[in-house]
Amino acid sequence: MLEQIWLLPTFPLLGFLTLVLTAGGLPKRAVAVIGAGSIGLSFLTTAIIASQFLGSGETHFVHSAWTWMAVGQFTPGFTFYLDGLSLVMMLIITGVGFLIHLYSTGFMIDDPSYSRFFAYMNLFVASMLMLVLADNLVLLYLGWEGVGLCSYLLIGFWYENPANGYAARKAFIVTRVGDTSMAIGLFLLFSQLHTLNIQEMLAGAEESWAVGSGMAVAASLLLLGGAVGKSAQLPLQTWLPDAMAGPTPISALIHAATMVTAGVYLIARTHVLFELAPTIQLLVAWVGLATLLMAGFTALTQHDIKRILAYSTISQIGYMFLGLGVGAWSAAIFHLMTHAFFKALLFLGAGTVILSLHHEHDIFKMGAKRKQLPVAFASFLIGSLALAAFPFTSGYFSKDEILLAALEVEGVGLWLWIGGVVGAFFTGLYSFRLVFVVFFGESRGHHDAKEEAGPVMAVPLMILMVFSLFGGWITIPVGEVFGHAAEHGEAHVSLFMHAIMIAVPLSGIALSYLFYGSKTLSVERVLALPLAATLRRFWFSGWGMDWLYDTLFVKPFLWLARINRADIVDGIYTVIVAFTRSAHQLVIRSQTGSLRWYAISVAAGLVIVISLGVLL
Repeated sequence: MLEQIWLLPTFPLLGFLTLVLTAGGLPKRAVAVIGAGSIGLSFLTTAIIASQFLGSGETHFVHSAWTWMAVGQFTPGFTFYLDGLSLVMMLIITGVGFLIHLYSTGFMIDDPSYSRFFAYMNLFVASMLMLVLADNLVLLYLGWEGVGLCSYLLIGFWYENPANGYAARKAFIVTRVGDTSMAIGLFLLFSQLHTLNIQEMLAGAEESWAVGSGMAVAASLLLLGGAVGKSAQLPLQTWLPDAMAGPTPISALIHAATMVTAGVYLIARTHVLFELAPTIQLLVAWVGLATLLMAGFTALTQHDIKRILAYSTISQIGYMFLGLGVGAWSAAIFHLMTHAFFKALLFLGAGTVILSLHHEHDIFKMGAKRKQLPVAFASFLIGSLALAAFPFTSGYFSKDEILLAALEVEGVGLWLWIGGVVGAFFTGLYSFRLVFVVFFGESRGHHDAKEEAGPVMAVPLMILMVFSLFGGWITIPVGEVFGHAAEHGEAHVSLFMHAIMIAVPLSGIALSYLFYGSKTLSVERVLALPLAATLRRFWFSGWGMDWLYDTLFVKPFLWLARINRADIVDGIYTVIVAFTRSAHQLVIRSQTGSLRWYAISVAAGLVIVISLGVLL
């Protein structure tokens, strides 16, 4: 069955082609069967392959479908590489992806572009599977660009609204910066190591480059640029909050559970390069720490339910980058998995709330919805507990491992740990702010709210609830990939440090209750303070990053476009055209139609040519 690994991306690709070629002509029931069923088949195949692979005792498996291109010694192909890391990613993409597709069959049922939605979603899953199964960086880059294209198409899915088109273009352009960095990195790696086969490249890098080598530093820095763009980390994180313009299931699948973790996967897959460049690996940790803090502060000030979750996603991917940067490769992938569970649950729960409240997004126009929306309430409660790393939920185990690993870094480990713990405090604060405002207190509108989650939407939520609670007990088979089998043990850390790591997120939840649950403390009184009001405005704006980019890039570009309205480049070609037409007019004047004139011209020409030959 391992040889059938090529079926994994093929099923959703066939689903995409079927839906595109029928151009929306199929009944919605058939669209749902094809759209969700293709992902279900991929998940079933993945489960069988996982069972056989884990039972075989092998560390990896390679299957070559066909050669893509052959240029001299450069012969990248559609070759799939299966190991513990790609297996975990496959299970997340197809498992969580199937649940989200199933949920979408109910959520999108009234949309006139139902077939187009599932066509895009199927193409995305096919591209994502291609990305994680690729054994060479060319095929990986094909999947990388494929998920970027699908992200653009799905963010702007409701393109009738110009704001959605703007959000899609913004995502495409900002991530293009990172994609360009990654492409340059691939050129550098091929020029130096003469291969883009991932395993051969990593082996060649270890043989050719010393630790701290300039080439290793340059290559890993360029790949980090690609990862930062795709995973919405500083300074290229501005696109993700605006990406919430797309339908909510898209936010759950692409902008929470899978695509935005592609940068984490890239760094983990090429971890040898980062180990050869310790300064860049530590930079990964600092980027992750800065991002998780920035996004945590920003999430605390947002009103839009999806934007709060978007900033939460940016923050949690920051934890994954922190784990990668401190060498806790397994812990970072573990958090990637648990995050896929609870963040998909939160986004789908948000979709249920939005659908039930007539597409309301402002949390301060909700309130007291726990009895009206019991499934959504349970989803948010469990998802928020896991997000806030409540003891023994899935998020607790994965985040705990990352923070433990951060403590082991020489020199700066304590600072990284403190930053991560502070981030955990704000995670508890903003996540339960959302829960208390939406589901407790007094109703601020939509008194007639009725939960729209039928079985097709409720069942995926219930399954994700179970995994959000107990997913931390899953053992992921990535030890061999990173050259170690043991996880970071708890014996290295004192009981006092453990107590802090548990107490700080709980204190964030408690403070959130005092402000938004019991109203013992007054938010208005705090915001009346000048400094607090200023900080709130600054954090609400995303720390002014959009303003900064508008000032540095967007406005100068628009200014140049205005002054160059006539287009100087077109002016050059206009001059060439004018010269050609003038020359043509001169030639026309010589064409009189008189035979005598032509004979005299030929004779005169011969005289001139002979004279020049004699004289010269």
